[in-house]
Formats: sequence, C-alpha cells, structure tokens
Amino acid sequence: MTKTVLISGATSGIGESCAHKFAANGFNLIITGRRNQKLQEIKETIEKQYKIAVLPLNFNITKRDEVELAIASIPAGFRSVHILINNAGLALGVNPIDKGLLDDWDQMIDTNVKGLLYLSKAVIPMLKENKNSHIINIGSIAGKLVYPNGNVYCATKSAVQSITEGMRIDLIPYGIKVTQVAPGAAETEFSLVRLKGDANAAKRVYDGYQPLTPNDIADAVYFCTTLPPHANINDLVITPTAQANAYVYNKSE
Repeated sequence: MTKTVLISGATSGIGESCAHKFAANGFNLIITGRRNQKLQEIKETIEKQYKIAVLPLNFNITKRDEVELAIASIPAGFRSVHILINNAGLALGVNPIDKGLLDDWDQMIDTNVKGLLYLSKAVIPMLKENKNSHIINIGSIAGKLVYPNGNVYCATKSAVQSITEGMRIDLIPYGIKVTQVAPGAAETEFSLVRLKGDANAAKRVYDGYQPLTPNDIADAVYFCTTLPPHANINDLVITPTAQANAYVYNKSE
C-alpha cells in the first residue's frame, strides 16, 4: 500500500515544497489550505509530474468544525496516513507588545497553536492505525529565542515546541515519532504576510545575506522521515549560514 502524507498549509512556501519532495519519493498526498484554486493547481501539477494521487482538502484550520469535517471526509484510499506535517502558520505585525493588534494576536494563536492541535487531534487516530507513523511540526527559531517585536508570534512558536514535546511523550506507546523542524530565516510568503502585503518591505528582510529556501526546509523534513524505525530526530534547527540565532545576522552592506 502506498503511504500517504498529509500536509497543512500546502498552497505555498514550505508546505508546497514538502508536497513536491514527498511526491517525488512516491508518497500519495493530502494537501490542505484555504486557497482552493491553488490547491487544485498543485494537485494537477503534482499528479502529472510524479504519477501519484493527490487529495486536496479546502478548509480553514482555525475552524474546529471545518477541520473535523474535512478529515472525516477522507476516502478509504487515502486513509493510510503515515506522516502528518503540521506546516500551516503565520506571523502578523512587527509591533511592540503595547502596540500590538488584538486581531493579529488572535489569528496567530488560532492558526499556529489551536489549528495545529485541531488537525493533530483529528489525524492521530489514522496514525495510530499505521505502523511507523510520524508527526512533523514546523516550529521556528523564534520559539527558542524571543526577538524585538516578536512577542506573540514567538510565544506561539514556543508553544509549538512544548506541544511537540508533549505529543512525543503521549504518543510513545503507539510508536509514533514526533519531530519539530525549526527554521530560521527562509524566503517564503512569510514576510509578505507578516508585513501585510508590503512587497518592498518584505524583500528588504532578506537583504544582505542568502536566506533558506522552502526546498531547503523540505529536504530537512524529508530527511527526518527517512531514519530507521528505532531512530528519531526530536528537534532540528536549520538556519542560513549567515544567521547565528533568532536576531543575529552577518549582513553585507
């Protein structure tokens, strides 16, 4: 039976790159996201290129009922889910705590923390049924060291690290591996979303050094899933060579 990987936030960036990486290695895919047209485009491209099956699920991960209905709708042919990649997440705003926007805080908490929990809760029963299953949570270096104006975003990613550790403890009786992959600066839609569509400001975030690419992260995620059954990478931090920690960079003029 062909194994299936379920990837949240698969319509761009790290999620889309993970979809291509796993498809290239023979996995069927369940891809999720809010942009249905993009999901359909990715499905058509990947099925044609890699000759595997893709199931797109269009829902908002912050809505518990939508998550539960979407996962319940997965047909029998796709229920051999062996890998869950919790990738959906975002940052909004670069404000100090006293000037933060409550709507931004709510959206980050709802997506990065509650959404991850909703999806995991719905998918874990399938992982229990399939031997040698694996959960990959995409965290961030921001969850390990708070930086100026990062406050709530950093807190959500710190929560992802704690949830990952708790999952590993609770799921160990079932042989389910749990890994956090925590990227540093990667050039995706992340900064564009965080800066609310300001393309020039988003581009400046990566001036003076070479950031990671989504493919770099997808390669790391895939590697974590290739270890033998007795070995697991608990936590993997990956940064550009020019990045020492969450806020120290070596930038050229």
